[in-house]
Amino acid sequence: MTDLTKFYINGQWVDPIGDSKLLDVINPATERPAGTVALGSSADVDAAVIAARHAFEGWSSSTVDDRIALIGAILGEYQKRADDLAAAVTTEMGAPAGLAAAAQVPIGMAHLATAAESLKTFSFSEDRGTSRIVKEPIGVCGFITPWNWPLNQVMCKVAPALATGCTMILKPSEVAPFSAAIVAEIFDAAGVPAGVFNLVNGDGPGVGSALSAHPNIDMISFTGSTRAGVEVAKSAAPSVKRVAQELGGKSPNILLDDASLAKNVKAGVAAMMVNSGQSCNAPSRMLVPSHRLDEVAAAAAEAAAPLTVGDPTTGVRLGPVVSEAQFEKIQGLIERAIADGAKPIVGGAGRPDGLDTGYYVKPTVFTNVTNDMEIARTEIFGPVLVVIGYDSVDEAIKIGNDTEYGLAGYVSGEDLEQVRYVGSKLRAGSITLNSASIDPTAPFGGYKRSGNGREWSDYAFDEFLEVKSLMGFGA
Repeated sequence: MTDLTKFYINGQWVDPIGDSKLLDVINPATERPAGTVALGSSADVDAAVIAARHAFEGWSSSTVDDRIALIGAILGEYQKRADDLAAAVTTEMGAPAGLAAAAQVPIGMAHLATAAESLKTFSFSEDRGTSRIVKEPIGVCGFITPWNWPLNQVMCKVAPALATGCTMILKPSEVAPFSAAIVAEIFDAAGVPAGVFNLVNGDGPGVGSALSAHPNIDMISFTGSTRAGVEVAKSAAPSVKRVAQELGGKSPNILLDDASLAKNVKAGVAAMMVNSGQSCNAPSRMLVPSHRLDEVAAAAAEAAAPLTVGDPTTGVRLGPVVSEAQFEKIQGLIERAIADGAKPIVGGAGRPDGLDTGYYVKPTVFTNVTNDMEIARTEIFGPVLVVIGYDSVDEAIKIGNDTEYGLAGYVSGEDLEQVRYVGSKLRAGSITLNSASIDPTAPFGGYKRSGNGREWSDYAFDEFLEVKSLMGFGA
């Protein structure tokens, strides 16, 4: 059992201010408590903001070399705790142990390394005529992060904030707080100055809203659902703070007519099912030529067959989804899709055979789907893929863009010029061509209701910087 009853504020582990409710953290594989977490309040947020505000004067004046050295120290401590981090992620949100060790933990390291490397060449000033344009840290930042890729989403905010000289308060998901507590221990061991990084656990109403509305927080960065992102923006509006958001997605995966279906359908199914489908950029709508729908259905069924589901501490491909509420939401969407006429060629409603305990969902692939169905328009956040036919490339692009979201898109085909053309026409912030690997040096973020601002790479730095013009500086 892991009991998180203290918060990390001003370089120390401290008790919550006043009475604090304890929340059970449920292991989704067992449906039993794996520990507890204290839920903070606005008073705890106030204490963290005071610490961050006090630390800002010193940290904002640190040199680039100072920041590179500190991020390097953090990276060293992070690597020492890699096994602990992976185990925490598996326990708190159900990621298979192999995925936690091979992807969940390393992506956090990648953001730290990218920030340190980007700092070496990033320019914080430039001269234009007799004016000097400078970029200065925005100030105290509030971070609200989700449970699905916890280390990725913490580090892609914290690393650029540290690199640009900001101080911060982190509220990780109360559903999955264990890995964030280890991150705080890592920062402490690395010698992060007191008050630069602070951690306050809590839920949205108790801590998230307090961060968003706080008049002495200069910037709020939120990752989560579009619905919650709207509430964060509303809370932030009266103080006119900067708001950056990485929100939902319903991303198209367009397989062009010359694409190898044997290869690309298999890749598309596998990519959809990673992390039990709990990724905001999951390729959840597979768009294929209508005359090849039967061929695609057969290939998808074959691709899904070896996807094992079960205890995430073993060698399975899919663990559980994160919670009972998430499980029930996914089951409802599957059941309504079937009622609407969608055909599950694999999977379907209910738990996989033999898994009566744990929030396990069958890897499911639907055909006979049109883009106006709920199953094709709603972000499911589970291992559910829909296959939709198109009759021309222009129609594929139209269907791909026919969504309120715009986080990601995927295009595969043999004609590279056509692949590039289709990718250029998709209204989304991150487009993957021919199954290219994730690139932490490329910016990540959304169009439309998928958010605003960019994370990852040196593009993330600008989210944490104010621009000042010194006119007459060179006169």
